Formats: sequence, C-alpha cells, structure tokens
Amino acid sequence: MSALALEAIEVTKRYGDVVALDGVSVSVAPGECLALVGESGSGKTTLLRCFNAMVEPDAGRILLRGRDARALEPVALRRRIGYVPQEGGLMPHWRVRRNVELVPRLQHSARAGEQALDALRLVGLDPATFQERWPRELSGGQRQRVAIARALAAQPEVVLLDEPFGALDAITRTELQDAFRELQRRIGITTVLVTHDLHEATVLAHRIAVMRVGRLEQVAEAEGLVREPATEYVRRLLARSRVSA
Repeated sequence: MSALALEAIEVTKRYGDVVALDGVSVSVAPGECLALVGESGSGKTTLLRCFNAMVEPDAGRILLRGRDARALEPVALRRRIGYVPQEGGLMPHWRVRRNVELVPRLQHSARAGEQALDALRLVGLDPATFQERWPRELSGGQRQRVAIARALAAQPEVVLLDEPFGALDAITRTELQDAFRELQRRIGITTVLVTHDLHEATVLAHRIAVMRVGRLEQVAEAEGLVREPATEYVRRLLARSRVSA
C-alpha cells in the first residue's frame, strides 16, 4: 500500500480553450491537512473535485492509497472520500440525524444511526439537542458542523473541504476554525482544504499549495512559505493577506 493517502500526477483539465489545470502534481500524506490556496480561477476547486471523480481529468492520474482512481467505480470512490461543499449541501427536507446518516446508509451499515450520533459528537453538537432539528433551524456555523459530521460519519480515508468557512461571519468562522483544528488533532483525518484565505491556510494546514491559473506556484509548510516565497506571485499574495513570519 502506498505511503501517500492521495496523489495527483501531472493532472490536466481543460474547459474548451480554458486550461483549468496544467500538469499539476501534488501529494497528501496520511493524517495531513493540505490547503489549496489561490484566487478565483486558479484551479483549486477543479483539482479538489478531481480527487473524488466529480471532475474527470483530461490527462494525468489521481491515486488513492496508490491505486488509480480510474480503476474504482466513481460512486464507490466518493463513498470512501468525505466531501463538504461550500454551503454545506444539507438536504433541507431531512432532519440533522438523517443528513449525517447519508453515507453509512448508502453503505448499508447496520450502525448508521450510531455512526451519525458519534459524528455529531465529534464536531461538538449534542445529539440530544440537534439530531431532530431541521437544517433551517440551525445557525450557519451549526449547519457547517453538521456538514462536516456527515463527511466524517462513514470514517472516510480522506475528507475534501471546499471553502467550508467562507460564508460565515468572522466570529463564527474563527470558532469553526478552532473546532476543525481540534478535530484534526484528535482524529488525524487526512484532509484537503480549499480556501482563498491564506491566513486560514497557515492556521489549519500542515502544508500549503499555492495555485495560479491552473499551475502550482509553491508547495510548502506554512513557515517555509512565509519565510521563503518561491515566486513573486507568492510574495504578493502573502503581502495582500498580511501574512508575515
């Protein structure tokens, strides 16, 4: 079995004349949080969706634990990879517990209910208080916690998060960042986090991959990125984000 949890190898994706990804190679180790950072149109969300086969690359390979993702049936692949879209994506006509049970039920787990309650506890939501609520009865931060719980309920190998805190107010965003960091410390889940906020990436991620117009500008630990930016673009991004050593 590969020592890496997830790999992109020379991945290319075009939409007509637009090159969304241009030969991108990056890897994620087990238990690591990798942040994909860049401006709109940099390719970060396209790359994230290549990882769970929501987008099919035109060239290159995606490997999950060393196995080519093309050898896996797409639905089965997605059930091995948790996914949190930007707005959470909760089913409004399902109560919280039913939302969180989604993947365990699809996997025909006899413990789907228990898995859902365990996941709610992991993200700091008391099942006795929240399991029977409707999504509309939750705050923005609570909805995102439920979305993360849903992604964790089936104990996936990897969790992908697409700007999970971007739509929240500053106080709630900080609270969720703290909760995510504690969750990462406790269970060591392998994660890929898309964010436009470089400061958020330095707080939450073990390594940061800076993307620009479909290419990688630099991949480094936060301290290394700040102390030794590899390109002028990374330097400008750091300056705009007011991130310093």
